[in-house]
Amino acid sequence: MIALVLRDTGLDPSYLELELTESMMMDNVELAVATLDKLKAMGIKLSIDDFGTGYSSLSYLKRFPIDVLKIDQSFVSDITHDPDDAPIVRSIITLAHSLKLKVIAEGVETLSQLEYLGAHRCDVIQGYYFSRPVSAATIELMLRQNMVLSRPSSM
Repeated sequence: MIALVLRDTGLDPSYLELELTESMMMDNVELAVATLDKLKAMGIKLSIDDFGTGYSSLSYLKRFPIDVLKIDQSFVSDITHDPDDAPIVRSIITLAHSLKLKVIAEGVETLSQLEYLGAHRCDVIQGYYFSRPVSAATIELMLRQNMVLSRPSSM
């Protein structure tokens, strides 16, 4: 189905990133690996969403042909004041980078969270700190205006 949609729309597969939950992949690991290999061969980027909240096994990280780990917002929300969450987030970032994966942090709402993640080399940061969800029409306008959301210059 994905190959058909790409063909019909003419979208370059390198612009498509599919987010997969850990539980989705763990139901049938062999089927998941085979399917992900096919998607990867098409040039599609793959990410594991909400990493660390499900069934993760480090051995599966090397089996799945993924490009990105997304740190769940449940870890991000308390990184600046919970002594347990901060080392988990740092470890996920370090692990991902050592496996040559990008890291996305979800649920960033404060400058202190943003600064912490920037200091620890998180690649991409998502959350209400930048913008609440917007309609398709609003995002189209933002793209037409070449609006860029960036980190503060202090980072």
